[in-house]
Amino acid sequence: MARVKRAVHGRKHHRAVLEKAQGYYGNKSRSFRAANEQVMHSMQYAFRDRRARKGDFRQLWIQRINAAARQHGLSYSRFIAGLREAEIEVDRKVLADLAVTDPTAFGRLVELVRSAAPATPAQAPVAQAPAESSRSESPQASEAAASTAE
Repeated sequence: MARVKRAVHGRKHHRAVLEKAQGYYGNKSRSFRAANEQVMHSMQYAFRDRRARKGDFRQLWIQRINAAARQHGLSYSRFIAGLREAEIEVDRKVLADLAVTDPTAFGRLVELVRSAAPATPAQAPVAQAPAESSRSESPQASEAAASTAE
């Protein structure tokens, strides 16, 4: 079996890693061993953060939509629920862009949501507790309260 000589490919790999490590602090940009370890970690961070960026942008879009919706007297959740009920399919990226760049168009969307949403049911009156509770107060306290009320 023929002997495999690896010098050329080894050098190529070392050079590629050191090029990726340019600008790193100290030995991490000069020594292959330190640079290789740092480049591997950097790649892991980049992979993780490419996915985290999507969540960060979604969070930003939701904040912008919420602020714009509240300017029109509507909360974010009611606005999104109203869009679904009105069968308007606009993603959050576009909604956030509209909220920032074209407030009048966003206002028209809010009006569409309001017209499509059913009227909120009237709330039932809340039962009030009795004015005096004989269990929680002593007889002297209830007499004092009665005399101040007169």
